Amino acid sequence: MSNPRIPYQMASDRPRLPPPVPGKPLIVHIVVNVEYWPFDQPMPRKLIPGPHGNDKIPDVPNFSWVEYGMRTGFPRILRALNDRGLPASTTLNASVIDVYPRVAEVMLEAGWEFMGHGWTQKALQSEPDETAVIERCLAKIKSFTGKPVRGWLGAGLSETVDTPDILKERGIDFLCDWVIDDLPTWMTTKHGPMIAAPYSLDLNDGPLWAGWGMHSNVMYDRLVWTLETFEAELKENCRVLVLPLHPHLVAVPHRMNWFVKMLDLLQARGDTVFMNGSGIADWYAAVEPPPAG
Repeated sequence: MSNPRIPYQMASDRPRLPPPVPGKPLIVHIVVNVEYWPFDQPMPRKLIPGPHGNDKIPDVPNFSWVEYGMRTGFPRILRALNDRGLPASTTLNASVIDVYPRVAEVMLEAGWEFMGHGWTQKALQSEPDETAVIERCLAKIKSFTGKPVRGWLGAGLSETVDTPDILKERGIDFLCDWVIDDLPTWMTTKHGPMIAAPYSLDLNDGPLWAGWGMHSNVMYDRLVWTLETFEAELKENCRVLVLPLHPHLVAVPHRMNWFVKMLDLLQARGDTVFMNGSGIADWYAAVEPPPAG
């Protein structure tokens, strides 16, 4: 099956889009994944296997791996962004609002955009009723922030064949699961077009460190190399550069210094604008409206 949601198009054939701010075609979206991994359930990922292959519940080492991020890593990310006045989006397991209420409060105070990311860190494909989970998440976040949720990222970028239709019907404007382009695109649903927003697997601290265990400076190096490729492309069209983060990965001491260098490198450029997910979606819808029909 070819792509069932987004018709194929070479990036070089796309029309030139005016940047959201004149002279600033490089759009940076910082996305902080804030998750709840229940102590009494199997961990979604493991840093280390159980001793002697004995993977049991509770899994204290791997639970602690993530809990460190929520206690110690998260404040580092928050401080780095606040000190620089940078906007961010959080892809939020909605249960975080109850389990880590202080984290939810400070993200709201900082003006971060709240995007849906499941109830706990569990794939929608594993949920017996994904519609009920989605509705529960959207209602919880709206009740806390006072605003409808506009964006969604599946836990593990997981979807069923129906997920985009369910999300669009419930008011979601943009979806980050489809990592196919460095610009937003329009995707089809049963309830009208929805934006497939850029995300990243290559500049994502999950694959880099939870998946591949690469060196602490690899995310910085990849950013530098990405910008080298973008230099020529930015003369022809905008690019959206997404930095997906997890507090237990990027914000440990031996990596946090490299993340700070990334922020400073991007802020030093004269062609860069930092935006949240809704800002990018609104810009894209204005400069490239959905195709007729």
